[in-house]
Amino acid sequence: MKILLIDDHALFRRGVRLMLRELVADVDLSEADGCAQALTMAHEAFDLILLDMNMPGLNGIEALQCIKQAWPTAFVVVLSGEENAGLIRNVIEQGASGFVPKTSTPEVMIHALQLVLSRGVYLPPQVLNASHAPGPDRQHGSAAPAIAGMTQRQAEVLRMALKGAPNKVIARELNISEGTVKSHLSTVFRLLNVRNRTQALYSVARLGLSI
Repeated sequence: MKILLIDDHALFRRGVRLMLRELVADVDLSEADGCAQALTMAHEAFDLILLDMNMPGLNGIEALQCIKQAWPTAFVVVLSGEENAGLIRNVIEQGASGFVPKTSTPEVMIHALQLVLSRGVYLPPQVLNASHAPGPDRQHGSAAPAIAGMTQRQAEVLRMALKGAPNKVIARELNISEGTVKSHLSTVFRLLNVRNRTQALYSVARLGLSI
C-alpha cells in the first residue's frame, strides 16, 4: 500500500511512520513537508494521503481541494490540531474520507485509518456531540428528533448507532428487541436517504443535523 504523508513537522512524520507499521505490514510511505513538495509527486499513485491542514504555504480547505484534484481516487484523511465541528463538516463535504485530530491516541488513529481503508468515513466524536449540549428546553442525555418524521426513539437509536454500538447493545440499552432496532434504523436511513450507518454518519455531519 502506498501512502503519502504531508506534514511540515519532521518529528510528527516520524511518529506516524512508526504507527503505520502497525496498520500495514508492507506500507510504502512517502513524505512531503507541504503541498508544493507533495505535488512534485503527482505522477505517482497513492492509496491513502494523510494531510495536515495547517502548514506554511497552501493550507486549509484550499490544500485539501488541491490534493483531491491531484489524486482524485486516493483516500484523503485530514490531520489537524483544530477540532472545530464546522471545519470537520466542511472537510468531509470537500471529499475527505476522514478527519483525525492530532490530539488523538495512536489507537484512535489506527482505527480511523482502518475504517477509511474499508471505504468508511471517520469523524471524531465531537462532530456528533457538538449538537448534544443541553439547552433550556432539553434535558441532559435526551435525544431530539433530527428531521421531520423522525421520532425521539428513532433519534436515540441513530445516536447510538453512529457511535458504533451494535444492534444487540442498542436493544439492551433501550430495552427493545433487535428487530425493533433494525426497523428504526431502516426508517431513519430512508428519512436521511442513505443505505447504511457510514452514509448516515456522513449525512449527519454534512447537514449539521441535531441528533
